[in-house]
Amino acid sequence: MSVYHLISLAGIPVLLACAWLLSPQKRVINWRVIFWGITIQFIFALVIFIIPGGSKIFLLVNNLVISVLNSASEGSRFVFGRLALPPGTTDGGPEGSLGFFLAFQALPGIIFFGALVSLLYHIGVMPALIRGFARLFTGLMRVSGAEALCASANIFVGVESTLAVKPHLEKMTHSELMVVLTAGMATVASNVLAMYVFMLHNTFPTIAGHLVSASVLSAPAAIIMAKLIMPETNRPETLGKTLRPVYQKDDSFLVAIINGANGAVKLVVGIGAMLIAFLGLVALLDLFLSQGGGLINRLLGIHFDWSIRSLLQYVFYPFTLVLGIPPEDAAPIARLIGERVVVTEVAAYKDLALLLEQGVLHHTRSAVICTYALCGFAHVASLAIFTGGLTALLPGRTREVASLGPRALVAATLACLQTACVAGIFFSDNSILTLG
Repeated sequence: MSVYHLISLAGIPVLLACAWLLSPQKRVINWRVIFWGITIQFIFALVIFIIPGGSKIFLLVNNLVISVLNSASEGSRFVFGRLALPPGTTDGGPEGSLGFFLAFQALPGIIFFGALVSLLYHIGVMPALIRGFARLFTGLMRVSGAEALCASANIFVGVESTLAVKPHLEKMTHSELMVVLTAGMATVASNVLAMYVFMLHNTFPTIAGHLVSASVLSAPAAIIMAKLIMPETNRPETLGKTLRPVYQKDDSFLVAIINGANGAVKLVVGIGAMLIAFLGLVALLDLFLSQGGGLINRLLGIHFDWSIRSLLQYVFYPFTLVLGIPPEDAAPIARLIGERVVVTEVAAYKDLALLLEQGVLHHTRSAVICTYALCGFAHVASLAIFTGGLTALLPGRTREVASLGPRALVAATLACLQTACVAGIFFSDNSILTLG
């Protein structure tokens, strides 16, 4: 075990301490949640990274996702032609790709995966997986059935995960609502994984397996951080109970595919609109910062990059070191983690792909840990989406949900970083799970 593995191990209590410092009830600590949450993460990471059979399963999942993604691209190539061809590829004719276009190459995969996930719901595969994880969290961590079910659903779906526990939302405690919001922002939906895989798999062949692994690992981390920042001081109505996810089954598999694809179209439009809006607003804010910062630079005789990304890079730099990332790679990784907070993980993963293409990162370890740290909806846009979605279901508790939102965003960010620490503990440069 190298010094960086030990740093990653030490990083977990550091992150837990950061969450505890934000708690309004510092004397109330659920040690069972912390112990079993970390244990679940360690066992899963041990199977994936260390045990040979687990690594083979990891690669099987990775290759399966890549194969499915290649199948998904057939539809987008038929609709968009050369615009859908990845860089460096051809359609078998004399004309090749025109370059990388997010709208024509990465986003269409969400539509296919949206239809696939809907079909898996219809045939009962997805509900069974969600129930399995919910039983695990409820039995070992002794959290309520409602929050365990919601956290489990977030491994596979996005904001619609709250619908799985809709009948129980009204009677949820303050702490349970915190888990609902944190789990939503600490994980990513399975349908958008396709987009990240498409952007990275050319330079990072095992990215699909790592993203699936990160989504699973972040669920218990989200419960831990939520319970540390907002401890349970009441007795939840569903404490210790195993619940079934609530969902409306479609009339047929064809209807399921149609509804899944139509729902994914709305998601694609939402992602596109969100990127246009937030990247533009950040650019506008950077313009104001550069004007004011330029005056400060001239007065002090310094050369500082006054931008949101640079400021957040300094904020997350110490956290990046705590993850066990070598110092020579800490600055660019810190910039990506900070970038995720304001302009979403989509832009951050795209910039990670550029770093890998340009050979900026010195260590494979840095790219792998960064993949886990970025794998979550922990950004300002999701804060609005998840709090807005939850308040729509709980109009009488709008003020309560709104007050939990910023804390949940912090908890989700810490949960993603904790997951990255776990990956840093078990990952080895000699592993078959490296960049390839």
